[in-house]
Amino acid sequence: MVTEGCIYGVMEVSSHALLQHRVHDLKFDTVAFTNLTQDHLDYHGSMENYYEAKRSLFELHAKGGMIVNGDDQYGSLLAQEYAVTTVGKTESARLRIEAVELDQSGSRFRFDGTQFQTPLIGRHNVENSAMAIAIVQQAAGISLDQCVEGLVKARPVPGRLEAIEENQPFGVYVDYAHTDDALSNVLEALREITPGKLQVVFGCGGNRDAGKRGKMGRIASELADAVTVTTDNPRNEDPSIIAQQIAEGCSSVKQEGWRIELDRARAIDEVLRSAQPGDTVLVAGKGHETYQEVNESVIPFDDREQTRTILANLGFERQ
Repeated sequence: MVTEGCIYGVMEVSSHALLQHRVHDLKFDTVAFTNLTQDHLDYHGSMENYYEAKRSLFELHAKGGMIVNGDDQYGSLLAQEYAVTTVGKTESARLRIEAVELDQSGSRFRFDGTQFQTPLIGRHNVENSAMAIAIVQQAAGISLDQCVEGLVKARPVPGRLEAIEENQPFGVYVDYAHTDDALSNVLEALREITPGKLQVVFGCGGNRDAGKRGKMGRIASELADAVTVTTDNPRNEDPSIIAQQIAEGCSSVKQEGWRIELDRARAIDEVLRSAQPGDTVLVAGKGHETYQEVNESVIPFDDREQTRTILANLGFERQ
């Protein structure tokens, strides 16, 4: 990176990397904490252990400072223990997010007294944008005006609320959301910009934290008008058992408005065929992935290409 002239480096550090000491020889100028929600409990065993793994990042020497999301309960714990800059919507935040406006074109908000806009959709992306602004200001001395110019040009990360646009009269988005919190964030974001019905197709991975399956089903049924539970990456588990565990969460909210279709391609096809003008369809769980893991096999499968193919078969195609 240095030989190529790179001046700044930004790294997302996983809890696995921290526990396995993969970054302990690095000295970060600035460290930041966005949030912590249930995931990887098959590895950590408990949320307490998961938090301790993340907290260890703040034990590394940070010359430039520490930034946390003060609206997150675990971020608040870090703020009690370390000298941090807090970012958030509450009045106690050192750098405040205010006046959030959302629509299908993106998001607008005021941060630290400056107005920003971005094509990224959703309140969670507003929070992520604010954290990014705080980081580059503190670590690199980049001005708010420069941040304004940069953020308006931002584009979604592939597979993260990625819009599939083939001139269809309804919204279609593919997102990697594979935890209950991520699914909640994405569905809430889409609900705010959907005048019609909000439909979601998703499943849960096998040989991973099974405790989140029912939670994801409950959240999907609470926030979407129609839920189709399907196969994700079942790995060595029975896809029907995974689906039933998700369905238990769905049925805890309502007995109607959800169904199971284990064939992921067929599930996406049927939901897209049922969509009406003004509706939004979310295909969640795999995002950027281009495969499915079934038993010991890796099978080509890309949600984005699948949706484009189906839309083309329905007569929709980008001009």
